[in-house]
Amino acid sequence: MSAAEELAALMDDRGRLNYGENVTTAEHVLLTAAAAEQQGRNDALVAACLMHDVGHWLDEPDDGYGIHDHGDLGGDWVAARFDVAVSEPVRLHIEAKRFLCAREPDYHERLSSASEYTLTKQGGPMSAAEAEAFEARPHAADAVLLRRLEDDHGKLTGVEVLPLSHFRPLLDRLEARGPQA
Repeated sequence: MSAAEELAALMDDRGRLNYGENVTTAEHVLLTAAAAEQQGRNDALVAACLMHDVGHWLDEPDDGYGIHDHGDLGGDWVAARFDVAVSEPVRLHIEAKRFLCAREPDYHERLSSASEYTLTKQGGPMSAAEAEAFEARPHAADAVLLRRLEDDHGKLTGVEVLPLSHFRPLLDRLEARGPQA
């Protein structure tokens, strides 16, 4: 089964849940990926945007807001199928939220109530030392960009949501390259 087929099955199952937002998690990732594509971001980032919440769909939720620490779970799933340029922004997108809350005073105020709640379960804003260490990690900048895309575009209602089939050629192309360190 291809990664796109696995992703479609996951989206059709747990992707139908909304975890406290006005869109389902499947709609959320599709909106985020479409925004990345529309902005001309590279293929790896578009794919990471498309799969950044796959970790929510791989196990039972912690509560009505999904799996709080879904970044590592999703990052591992993506890493088994794609290059690190795709998997690491997925793995780091929760830390990117914590980073942005630490570095940008007004960022926390712009979070949805669901994101505010999960932030408390994910360790809260980073300390200065954690933020410095995060910033030095490979793919941290892409994780921050992914986070901004999901915040600004991934929760919109009343807009067209592209189907997963739109992204199938991209996923197939990237999967054919396989996981690389």
